[in-house]
Amino acid sequence: MGKVRVAVIGVGNCASSFIQGLHYYRNAREIDRVPGLMHVSLAGYHIRDVEIVAAIDIDKNKVGKDVAEAITTWPNNTFAFTRVPRTGVIVQRGMTHDGLGKYLSKIIQKAPGSTVDIVKLLRDTRADVVVNYLPVGSEEATKWYVEQVLEAGCAFVNCIPVFIAREKYWQQRFEKKGLPVIGDDIKSQVGATITHRVLTSLFNDRGVRIDRTYQLNFGGNTDFLNMLERERLESKKISKTSAVTSLIPYPMDEDNVHVGPSDYVPWLKDRKWCHIRMEGTTFGDVPLNLELKLEVWDSPNSAGIVIDAVRCAKLGLDHGLKGALIGPSSYFKKSPPHQFPDDFCHAMTLAFIADPRGTEQKLRALVAEKSAAARAGKKGGKAKPAPAARAGASTNGDGRANGRATAARRARKPAAKKRAAARAR
Repeated sequence: MGKVRVAVIGVGNCASSFIQGLHYYRNAREIDRVPGLMHVSLAGYHIRDVEIVAAIDIDKNKVGKDVAEAITTWPNNTFAFTRVPRTGVIVQRGMTHDGLGKYLSKIIQKAPGSTVDIVKLLRDTRADVVVNYLPVGSEEATKWYVEQVLEAGCAFVNCIPVFIAREKYWQQRFEKKGLPVIGDDIKSQVGATITHRVLTSLFNDRGVRIDRTYQLNFGGNTDFLNMLERERLESKKISKTSAVTSLIPYPMDEDNVHVGPSDYVPWLKDRKWCHIRMEGTTFGDVPLNLELKLEVWDSPNSAGIVIDAVRCAKLGLDHGLKGALIGPSSYFKKSPPHQFPDDFCHAMTLAFIADPRGTEQKLRALVAEKSAAARAGKKGGKAKPAPAARAGASTNGDGRANGRATAARRARKPAAKKRAAARAR
């Protein structure tokens, strides 16, 4: 196999852990079990095949430095688990737009000079995949960079809660260019979101009604400092909340669900502390309460997921897939185009790695069947449960569902899907 040539937008803590991980595991054997990775060699792409070819930032302390030096430059404060040698890749000056918020602007000064020609940079470095690591709330900046990525002809992995892959407009833009996108908002290895989702599935599977829940997060990295500016939090709260509520098979009053970042504690550095509480009702209307505290180093917790995601994006390029990749997005991201239970997401991503085109076609047919059934139900005056919803899937922010085993069977049986689609019509 060839290389996976990656450009990163934003050289903060997450980029630091990602780049450290590429070096740390470069000599891993294919039989090794690496924490946080699906495979050492994913469809023929080893970890060492992922190469950083371009890096973009606006911080004057990072622009102009080798990326190996920039990833350890303040205000980066994540866990340093290896020393990355010089790479020869110099951090280039990027576009700011709304990427520098009220609080970050107090500790970060913009580098002098003009913005590098991003399209030319990506083409000159022959980048395959671009990873977006901009700060939360960088709506305009992200969309500006996406335009450059589309023009340059690269795949895109969106690690922040600016909605690209899940939005029809951007899906169509990537489809028109013949490029894949995986998004949105990285779902860490064992982070607050995946833990809350697993607990939600447990309550569902054991018949406990969820009455109220909260998820409170605080940390000491620049992400949490940035999120003190509440105006930048809207998409983050939507992303984290829908990731949990999409698994609950009944409506909940919004006052009974609170999920989101809470505060900035500088001495925690890149550590994140998460507190989850769930209040439910069991047999006999007897109450059940659960409380959990999770402590993680935030950026390393996501790095292995991104290594897998960029390799899946390269598989998408290799196989001529275009638009949002349903399977990998559902497993790697909090706000994918379509939500499914996590074990189904895992199974379908493994299937994607083995057969990218076939698996993506099956999942797109499954989603199309669900949409057709929903439209047919509305025309009949009574909404019928969509097949994909019965199978355990829900479109992002819409229906709720369970039934993971059924979902897996439906994704594996195209003949059954065709018959169901015919009945829906």
